[in-house]
Amino acid sequence: MKSARDEIGKAVALRWDSETMSAPQVVASGRGEIAERILEVARENGIPVSEDADIMELLAFAEVGDEIPAELYTAIAELLSYLFQLNANLLD
Repeated sequence: MKSARDEIGKAVALRWDSETMSAPQVVASGRGEIAERILEVARENGIPVSEDADIMELLAFAEVGDEIPAELYTAIAELLSYLFQLNANLLD
């Protein structure tokens, strides 16, 4: 039987400021309890969370403070677009 801790394997948090950054940056990354805390902080602050195992696996190789790899620009752009639309709909 899976415990609650097993439910959340990994989490990565990204930050993006189009005015000051050339690409989204990894600001947090972790497994287990750290992943749970990343998601908890996101939810507490109204930050949308997306569950995409494929992107997560690719981002897990990036270090905190790194910009996302250029190979992920398209996938992350699509994800950010979705999250921006979700935010806009929530604010309406």
